[in-house]
Amino acid sequence: MNLAFLLPKKRYNIPINYVGGHYVKRIHYNAPVTLTFTFISLVVLLISYLTNGNSTFLLFSVYRSPLSDPFSYIRIFGHVAGHADFQHFFGNFSIILLIGPLLEEKYGSEYLAGSIITTALITGLLEIILFPNGLLLGASGIVFMMILMSSFTNFKKGLVPLSLIIVACLYLGQEIFNGIFVEDNISQLTHIIGGLSGAALGYFFYAKRNLLKRTKTTSPFSVESRKLKVEM
Repeated sequence: MNLAFLLPKKRYNIPINYVGGHYVKRIHYNAPVTLTFTFISLVVLLISYLTNGNSTFLLFSVYRSPLSDPFSYIRIFGHVAGHADFQHFFGNFSIILLIGPLLEEKYGSEYLAGSIITTALITGLLEIILFPNGLLLGASGIVFMMILMSSFTNFKKGLVPLSLIIVACLYLGQEIFNGIFVEDNISQLTHIIGGLSGAALGYFFYAKRNLLKRTKTTSPFSVESRKLKVEM
């Protein structure tokens, strides 16, 4: 007769911070630019609810205003952090939080921050110049900038990724169609400009990275150059 069931069972106390065979010591702030942008936009939205939208209208939405207004210069950049409601916010940042960390790891935090600021400046100025009676807010331009920029992560010299062509065609085609045939409150021009900015910035970072590689390779102090001299 097997009496093993009467023996005391051995219990294993697994620590709460033991995940996947490793101890989780702390939470890692892995994408500082993406996460900071997300938290700032969330705080802006919460303050907007508390002020009945007045704070967003004053600082975080761009529209034509006198140059003597000091807040107009803040709005040119700050409009990407303003959102109409939580649905608008979640629609944008559910994509930004997926793509942003990948881009930040690929290109670096400084480059991604510069891309966000550049896209915000371009879309803000175009809104003021082309739509004198319009008002623009939201990070949708940043979203499409990241989408097109992410297509350049697999870009190689002499080879254009098919995914880049498909994304660009689908994206531009949809936005042009919506801009012509669909009447809504969505700024298709912002999406297009954001996408073009992402494509241009992605190619710029790719070209700059290749230039740095060639510079290191051809430098007389590089390891490769010393090997060539020895072989000769």
